[in-house]
Amino acid sequence: MEERRNNFGRIEGRIRTKKLNARVDLTAMVSVSFLLIVFFMLTSYMSRPQCMDLGMPEKYDEEERNGIICILEVSDDRDMTILLGENGKIVSNWGNFSSPKEEPKVFNGNTNDLTKELRAKSQHLLDIYGDPKKGLIVLIKPSKKSSYGDLVNALDKMAITRVPTYAVVDITPEDEKLLAEK
Repeated sequence: MEERRNNFGRIEGRIRTKKLNARVDLTAMVSVSFLLIVFFMLTSYMSRPQCMDLGMPEKYDEEERNGIICILEVSDDRDMTILLGENGKIVSNWGNFSSPKEEPKVFNGNTNDLTKELRAKSQHLLDIYGDPKKGLIVLIKPSKKSSYGDLVNALDKMAITRVPTYAVVDITPEDEKLLAEK
């Protein structure tokens, strides 16, 4: 018996395959690239250092320092000295050290008492002079026993109260004596 195959109308010998056009769907790639861009933008923004500008004077040799004459006329009621001690202890002295305007006050660095004091003194000077440029001048003197965090907290309080002029200077033996007494 003869075997016959049913070709269903196809011609023998030719095999036809349907060729599909190759297409790449870029929808997923666009979504992934958008997410990567957003991710890197956010991480670069959050990795920026949070810092405060602090201008420090140059260090001079004794010979150079003797040649420099610096005269700064400031009234005693604008001058405030902040002494930083150990364990967050802060002593503030308003006025000249030899003749203070009021008795030195002791604060705890963890409270907002120093911030209130700085705001009160700044408002007092604004009422007297009427010029924000003639505001409070604060000298911050950290002792050897104070921590770096205490200094940063004091600088933060200067920024919070918007004290126009402040400086970090070396502590003198008289200041250390006052800090030890209080």
